[in-house]
Amino acid sequence: MNKEFNKGLLLAGLGSFWWGFFGVLYFKYITYIGHVELVVHRCLWTTFTLIVTTFLFSKWHIFFEIIKNKKYLVYLFFSGFLIFINWAVWIYAITTNRIIDASFGYFMMPILSVLLGYIFFKEQLNKKRIFSIILVAISIIYLILVSFKSLPWVGLIVAFSWGFYNLLRKKINVDTDIGLLIESLYILPFALGAFFFITNNGYNDFQLSNPPMMLFIFLAGPMTVIPLFLYVRGVELCGLGPTGMIFYITPTLQFLLGFFYYDEPFSITKLVSFIFIWIAVIVYLKDLYETN
Repeated sequence: MNKEFNKGLLLAGLGSFWWGFFGVLYFKYITYIGHVELVVHRCLWTTFTLIVTTFLFSKWHIFFEIIKNKKYLVYLFFSGFLIFINWAVWIYAITTNRIIDASFGYFMMPILSVLLGYIFFKEQLNKKRIFSIILVAISIIYLILVSFKSLPWVGLIVAFSWGFYNLLRKKINVDTDIGLLIESLYILPFALGAFFFITNNGYNDFQLSNPPMMLFIFLAGPMTVIPLFLYVRGVELCGLGPTGMIFYITPTLQFLLGFFYYDEPFSITKLVSFIFIWIAVIVYLKDLYETN
């Protein structure tokens, strides 16, 4: 392995660790401001952070090239809607003690992406990947049939929103950060409108009279963008296969924090479903390792 490959593994690992550990701790801590306000601030300050980084990395020429392309703008509008759904549901999961359910979605997402790749890009499926997809389907069906009340719809929305988001982004293949900036700009008017409604009705915790709190809430932007930069740079240096394996650091840490640190309930029904998912993940990772 060369130095660039090792550097890529390190960066992807840091990005995944950040998402799974620091991201959970930060957003969980700040949930006292409420789910809606937290989603609004994540949208606002992610946009602001990306504008700053676009200046710092002198990428405005890429931004203007993308917005000249109507096809890209249409795709980014819909991918922006999907990333907003993903953020909103994930923060809802953090707020309502459903971190384990959210981790279910992130365990499932790469395998769902394999299926979407087969459907939309005619990517080849081997026996191991088909087996992984079947196990994921069995896991979902089992939850529906055995205990509908415990169906982790949070995880399903997280998985499908992120899976279809990646599908749309793969179709246009634009710079990750600039694409996210355009997506954020689509979301921005709605976030500003919601922020105005919240502050106008006195529901806000974000106040100019409390600078430390303002600064802490502002960190929602960097906490979203920094791991993205780390992970995407890792993908660029060592490829999708190795980083796909490393990504599982994220849901593993989410699951461990939810179960051991935040004492979230974990029923036998969910345990059985997770066992199906974990077997699917092991089979998928083994296949990735053998083919890369």
